[in-house]
Amino acid sequence: MTLLTFRFAPSPNGDLHLGHAYSALLNQRLANDTGARFLLRMEDIDTTRCTPEFEAGIHRDLEWLGLRWEEPVRRQSEHFGEYKAALEKLIAEDLVYPAFMSRGDIRAFISDRERRGRDWPRDPDGAPLYPAVDKALSRKERKAHIAEGIPFAWRLDVAAALSRVGTDLSWTEFENTSLSTARRVQALPQDWGDVILARRDIPTSYHLSVVLDDALQGITHVVRGMDLFQATAVQRLLQELLGLPEPAYFHHRLVLGPDGRKLSKSLKDTGLAALRAAGTTPEDIHFMVGL
Repeated sequence: MTLLTFRFAPSPNGDLHLGHAYSALLNQRLANDTGARFLLRMEDIDTTRCTPEFEAGIHRDLEWLGLRWEEPVRRQSEHFGEYKAALEKLIAEDLVYPAFMSRGDIRAFISDRERRGRDWPRDPDGAPLYPAVDKALSRKERKAHIAEGIPFAWRLDVAAALSRVGTDLSWTEFENTSLSTARRVQALPQDWGDVILARRDIPTSYHLSVVLDDALQGITHVVRGMDLFQATAVQRLLQELLGLPEPAYFHHRLVLGPDGRKLSKSLKDTGLAALRAAGTTPEDIHFMVGL
């Protein structure tokens, strides 16, 4: 019988806020209720923004809330080799390609098309899809560009990937915090276009590292915010391509600010450290996030 495993996986690039507290507390409560494992993972592939100081702050905040997790804590920055190996598998199978267009190139290309009256498609987050004109480059041209030192990112060829695994992709989505009812959700990774899987200087991306980590850690239940609901489609595609197990998902409600917007680390919304310093108790946090 498979042991159920939950995880909380913050990025140590800022202070935790109430939204993080809700997600962490909910994961541990579900783990406790089901006799499951509860893991903590540091998603720190962005080595310029993620710092040991922020990681230490996350530990302080979670311990203050009363959370306990299995050791050791997995740090993504210590596993770039594993992500690179998975990327190289996709490269060898012609499922990714080097994309050389800069942000400026992309904006100029799309602006030109829109001036001609063409509506450019956008992903579920509202960002324009990658034009992918360099997908047509020959192997020789790609190698020449790379040899010249032209910056590039490795992008997933979604059309090629779907032709490999088929379009009948879906995932199990629980519908409530008790995980008592679930439905199958159709996955539409094509809505995201050719997403970045790695950059030249960092051999991975959020999508690639998260599916590998969840598989390597035996995560059976991914409980995270509703803002990542649509992104699950890309991750399901990668799981199929890499032969990884499919966890079940529950995308919980977001904790919003007084003005109704999503909380943000960058805006220092309701940071747990600041609330603690102001005399807020862990019990108060439970009440504030509705637990």
